[in-house]
Amino acid sequence: MSREAKEESQDTTQIEINDSEEKDGNNPSTPEQDSQALGQADEEPEEEEELPPPTPEELKELRQQAAKAEEFYDRLQRQVAEADNLRKRLAKEKQDAIRYANESLIEQLLPTMDSFEMAMAAVRNADDSTVDSLKTGIEMVHTLLKRTLEEAGLVEIDATGQAFDPSQHEAVSRRKTDEADEGTVLEQARKGYRLRDRLLRAASVVVASPSGDAGEVNEK
Repeated sequence: MSREAKEESQDTTQIEINDSEEKDGNNPSTPEQDSQALGQADEEPEEEEELPPPTPEELKELRQQAAKAEEFYDRLQRQVAEADNLRKRLAKEKQDAIRYANESLIEQLLPTMDSFEMAMAAVRNADDSTVDSLKTGIEMVHTLLKRTLEEAGLVEIDATGQAFDPSQHEAVSRRKTDEADEGTVLEQARKGYRLRDRLLRAASVVVASPSGDAGEVNEK
């Protein structure tokens, strides 16, 4: 081999070595990457565990539980509907009770209204001979009205001669006198009433005060 052929062969070998080093330098690998690559290779995909099919006994129990759940749901729906209907009915009954609370009392007062109408008709046609009968008729109407209200629970407060009671009496004036003890009700200017045990209207009264200068003092 000639000298020129040897030099050309050495140049070709040197070029192949340089190309190999350049390839190795462009794709360096680190120990961590090598370890990760080995770990991924070792990992195998996990297979999901398949459950065995239910036994006939388990299927029967599931069907029974489903039937009970459906029964309970239907029962709950019925109870909700019944509760809603009950609430509506109670609301209507309450509204009617408030609206017609005085129905019984008004029904009892109708005869008194009839008597008043007859008395007014008699007044329009009154003459000297009917005055006494008219007076009697008005007294009968008053008695009938009073009896009806008493049957409904109305109680008249009789304050005259009684000791002043601020829970039932309202003093409109004081009168100085020696005929009664201080604080005694001398006169009842307007009657008071109770509905059974509940005060409807206090009696307006004149109360006795110690004697001195004559006169009457109005309460403010």
